[in-house]
Amino acid sequence: MTSGVPSATCEPAEEPAGPGADEKIVRIRRRLERLIGIAATEGNSLRPLRNGDEIFAAMLSSIEGARHTVDMMTFVYWRGDIARRFAAALAARARAGLRVRLLLDGFGSRLIEPELLEEMDAAGVQVAWFRKPLYLSPLKQNHRCHRKVLVVDEQTAFTGGVGIAQEWCGDARNPGEWRDTHVEVRGPAVDGIAAAFAQNWAECHTELFDDRDRFVGHEPAGDAIVQVVRGSASFGWQDMQTLIRVVLESAEERVRLATAYFAPDTYFVDLLCATARRGVEVQILLPGPHTDKRVCRLAGQRHYEALTACGVGIFEYQPTMMHAKVITMDGVVSLIGSTNFNRRSLDHDEEVMLAVMDRSFTAVLDAHYDADLKASDPIRPGRWKDRSLAQRAREAAVLPIRRYL
Repeated sequence: MTSGVPSATCEPAEEPAGPGADEKIVRIRRRLERLIGIAATEGNSLRPLRNGDEIFAAMLSSIEGARHTVDMMTFVYWRGDIARRFAAALAARARAGLRVRLLLDGFGSRLIEPELLEEMDAAGVQVAWFRKPLYLSPLKQNHRCHRKVLVVDEQTAFTGGVGIAQEWCGDARNPGEWRDTHVEVRGPAVDGIAAAFAQNWAECHTELFDDRDRFVGHEPAGDAIVQVVRGSASFGWQDMQTLIRVVLESAEERVRLATAYFAPDTYFVDLLCATARRGVEVQILLPGPHTDKRVCRLAGQRHYEALTACGVGIFEYQPTMMHAKVITMDGVVSLIGSTNFNRRSLDHDEEVMLAVMDRSFTAVLDAHYDADLKASDPIRPGRWKDRSLAQRAREAAVLPIRRYL
């Protein structure tokens, strides 16, 4: 999908890049580039993919059409027909002589069927594991690779929230079909996504590249401006925190947040409230009764009273598990990738997020958000203040482990 937004150049001041340039996009671009230190790229096309039926079809089609290289990394690789289909597709390209690499998180993908690993290994797929718990020091046990990346022929990339498991199949029609969003990217931003793969592959494998890597350039594929931000586990303030902070502090009209796991620290709760108090409409879309991690839901519910009291709208998605990780701002900027609005994503895990400065792309994600709100229950202001003692006790019980959620 391409947009009609003119491209902008990096100028030292927050000024329009030329006649007709979108001043708001230029402003947010310069803030993100200067404060994170990562240049945005122009000439990208992005295709938003909603739910498993769209996402898996696009990813498998891209793998099956690969001619040179396939690089894939995922946190979740579980069981089911879709897991077998991906293994078969990767194995087929390896047997055809392509360089195929698969990086699996040692904890998140521990449920993968051994037969699939054997099939891929026999075909020549290079499989590596990121930090298997059995072999880790206690200091590294908590730091996982949560990134979801697929790069094909150095020209097409995918990222977002989807794992390789049956739970993501379908179109969110019932509790067995999770709601999620992924994106297909073409253009210079592919290099940033490929770098996210290379960064983690380098930790797990002795060979970073070989003669099948062509290191080709990118022709313009569209009009979207994209900044690729990688979050890595370490101490102190992280780029992912800066990214979200800049977007919240730059908002003038509306911020919409969808996240699978909502367990922020006090700083970000206060920032959401401050954003709402200055007149910005703030909406948060969260899993409802079908959440797969009830402990994390309790950690987030602890903040409902404070957030709704300052004007933040909170909505719980009813049909199935809400697993998307999306933020939109003022109809011009979208954040999409693997990062949840919780301590684990922001403090502990390897993540990747796209900051997309494009009105057309953002409009599509906002339309998806509108549809999701229709299937959600709002948390009425004041309701959480009257919650039961049992609910308060459950929320308090998770406090000792909140920094790991």
